[in-house]
Amino acid sequence: MRYGDTHKQDTHDKLIRLAGRALREKGPEQLGVADLMQSAGLTHGGFYAHFKSKDALLAEALENAFVHSGQRVRQLTDGMPARQALASYIDWYVSAVHRDDPGNGCPIVALNSHLPRQSRRFRAAFGAGVKSLLAILAAWIAQAGIPDGEALAASLLPAMAGAVAIARAVPDPVLSDALLDSARNSIRSRLGLQDTHNSGGTPR
Repeated sequence: MRYGDTHKQDTHDKLIRLAGRALREKGPEQLGVADLMQSAGLTHGGFYAHFKSKDALLAEALENAFVHSGQRVRQLTDGMPARQALASYIDWYVSAVHRDDPGNGCPIVALNSHLPRQSRRFRAAFGAGVKSLLAILAAWIAQAGIPDGEALAASLLPAMAGAVAIARAVPDPVLSDALLDSARNSIRSRLGLQDTHNSGGTPR
């Protein structure tokens, strides 16, 4: 069979998307190369036509996952003033929707505990992703007229990510929901966003 000029790149992109989802769902240690290739309809031996090693795959998948996360931010907040964008993002992030969909969620929540055992490139990609989201949050906070944007963002992100991580770990769904509600309301209160509502709904 003769493939088109973009076949290899298209296949590579597909593998990265599948790996990014599996990475967030299972963690780097449980992401199996054979399973990944099978899910893409490819043989195990074809892996090395695309990646030098599993570490290279993991790093690229994480970089792409942060790109996907940035696209989610833009999708959720496009056209909103800063105050509404901040409230809408918090409402999505600290939510049951985010908790229940790790494969499409923020890599920070899914992967922070795995960092010490990963490659330098993987850790660098994680750090860059954290800095990018912190910058977005700090800009919204500043544009909304809330003082100390950078300091608030630096405390806000761990509170958001920690709340979702704990809610995922709790087996009792009622307690998990209550933890999310409490954390979301507390974060909103700290930022003075109690009166700001998400009128556009929460995208999946």
